[in-house]
Amino acid sequence: MVKIAQISCGTDYSGIQKEIEKAAETFGAEIIIPEADLDYIDEAYKKFGFNAQSTGIRLMIARATSIVEGKTNADAVFIATCFRCAEGALVRNEIRRFIQQNTNLPVVTYSFTERTKADELFIRMEALSTIVARKSLLAREKQEGLTMGVDSGSSTTKAVLMENNKVIGTGWLPTGDVIETANTGMEQAFEGTGYKLEDVEGIGVTGYGRLRIGHHLNAALIQEELSVNSKGAVYLADKQKGEATVLDIGGMDNKVITVNDGIPDNFTMGGICAGASGRFLEMTSRRLGVDISELGPLALKGNYKNAALNSYCIVFGIQDLVTSLAAGGSKEDVAAAACFSVAEQVYEQQLQEIDLREPLIQVGGTSLIGGLVEAVSTVLGGIEVIVPEYSQYIGAVGSALLVSGLGEKK
Repeated sequence: MVKIAQISCGTDYSGIQKEIEKAAETFGAEIIIPEADLDYIDEAYKKFGFNAQSTGIRLMIARATSIVEGKTNADAVFIATCFRCAEGALVRNEIRRFIQQNTNLPVVTYSFTERTKADELFIRMEALSTIVARKSLLAREKQEGLTMGVDSGSSTTKAVLMENNKVIGTGWLPTGDVIETANTGMEQAFEGTGYKLEDVEGIGVTGYGRLRIGHHLNAALIQEELSVNSKGAVYLADKQKGEATVLDIGGMDNKVITVNDGIPDNFTMGGICAGASGRFLEMTSRRLGVDISELGPLALKGNYKNAALNSYCIVFGIQDLVTSLAAGGSKEDVAAAACFSVAEQVYEQQLQEIDLREPLIQVGGTSLIGGLVEAVSTVLGGIEVIVPEYSQYIGAVGSALLVSGLGEKK
C-alpha cells in the first residue's frame, strides 16, 4: 500500500480530515501522520528558521523535518493548509521546497476550504499513488506496437493512434456524451491508416471521462491526467532526460507539473476562477467576433498595456473587456490583454507555488494560441516556452505511449 504522509494544519478543525483519508483509500493509499513530540517540535522549528506564530504551523514544520531526517517512512507527501491562512500559504510552499530539496518523494500542495470533499482530492491522491506504484511505467521513453490513446477532457476529446513511436492518426472534437465522443474521435484517428479497432494492441484513456470510457473499451490503462500529460509533454518535446516544467491551461482547470527524468515530482492544479482558464479565452473570442483559432494571431498584433483587464472573475473580466472596446480599444489590444490576463493569473495562482524548472513546455489546446504562449513567456521574464508538435493531443499521446508498456504484441 502506498503511504502518503500528510503535513497539514486545520484539517480536523475544518472537518475535512475524513475526506482526505477517503480520497486516499479510494486509490489504494494510506494517509500517515508523522509523529513529533514537544522537544522535537522546538528543535525542528529552530532548524527550519521560519518565524511562525501558529502552533499548528510549527507542528507542520516538525512533521516535514521528520520526513527529511528519515524518522517517518513515506512514499509521497500531501501538504495542505486552509485557503484563509496567509501564514499557511507561505509555510506550505517553504515546506514543499524543503522536502523536494532533501528527498526524492513526489509532493502535492493543496489549499482547502471547509467544504472540500473527497472527490475534489481524487485526482491529486490518484496521481501521487500512480507516481509511486507505476514509476517504472512512467520511465518508459518509447512507444511500441500499435496503440490508441484517448483523452476525454472537459471541453474536448482527443484520440491518437501511434505505431512504433510515431503518431499516425488523430481525432479531435468537442466533448458531448463521453462514449459517443470517444468513439467518433477514434474513428477520426483510424481514417487513412488502414487499421481498425481490433488491430490495436492496447488502449489507454485519461481525462474526466476516463473511468466510463475505460470500462466501455476494456482499456489496459486508465490513468489520471497529471502523470499522463507530463509524460506526453516531455516525450513530444524530447525532454525526457533532466528537469522540465509542464504547463497545461485547460478549459476547466490548469495544471503545472515539474518533472525530473520523465517522472513528475510536484504538481498543482485548479485556480481561483475560470478567468484564468481557456474558457475565458473562448468567451473573449466570441465577444470579439472571431474564431478561437484567430485569437492568437490577433493578440500577437496588439499591446496588452492598452486594454488592461484587472479582475480575477470571468464575469468581471468580460465586463472589463467590453468597457475597453466601448472606449475605443482595438480588437488586437483586447485580445492581447485577455491572453496576458490569463497568463498573469496562472502565474500568481499556480506558477508561484512551484520552483520553475526550464525548459517550460506548454501543452493543451490553449498552447495553439500564440498570443497566450507569448504572454506566458513575458510574465516569466522572457524565458523560452516550448510548444511541441501535437501539443493539443498531449493526454492522448501520453496514454498511447504508456499503454504500450502494458499491451501484448500481435
